[in-house]
Amino acid sequence: MRQAGTPTGPTTTSPTGLQIGTGVRVVSTSKIFQQGTILQTGNQLDVAVEGNGFLTVQQPDGTPAYTRNGALKTDGDGRIVNSEGFPLDPPITIPPDASNVSIASNGTVSVTLPGQTTPSDIGQIQIANFVNPSGMNSVGHNLMTPTKASGDPQVGEAGTDGRGTILQGAVEQSNVDIVEEMIGMISAQRSYEINSKVITTADDMLRAATQMR
Repeated sequence: MRQAGTPTGPTTTSPTGLQIGTGVRVVSTSKIFQQGTILQTGNQLDVAVEGNGFLTVQQPDGTPAYTRNGALKTDGDGRIVNSEGFPLDPPITIPPDASNVSIASNGTVSVTLPGQTTPSDIGQIQIANFVNPSGMNSVGHNLMTPTKASGDPQVGEAGTDGRGTILQGAVEQSNVDIVEEMIGMISAQRSYEINSKVITTADDMLRAATQMR
């Protein structure tokens, strides 16, 4: 409303100013990508990333997106896709006559074909790392896209250069600790109640003081 030092007369200035703020505002919200609990599913296409990193899928517009949701499936063409039908990048196609799918900890996908006793490699699931994962942009459906704040993706083999490894037949659950969050909520409620009682007590003291004769 008024800056400190504003002239108040020909030779005088205001020693203080008057500023009106807008209260408290949210600066930012960030996702914590700490690994959650691993749930064994038994589905041979489910994968969980143990450690840092993201799976890469290709969106319909051709741009890549990144996710830690490893509940994978196959589409009508045999491609390995996520729950939204977006194929892995690079794409991996499972032959229709494959009898078994094996995914190694480094992401190598192997299948057993009729008449063969030795599994054949058909591709490798890559893991992407980011300098600042919290700077990624959430686009929904457990998908993230990079921004200038997150840096460019560093894509490579699982288990190398700080990237996590891949566990077949499992998915990662939420990393939210329900007990800890409930304790925090109860603590906030109790703090509010205590502060309310302090205000009530101060009001009672002032009331008693004004009623004294």
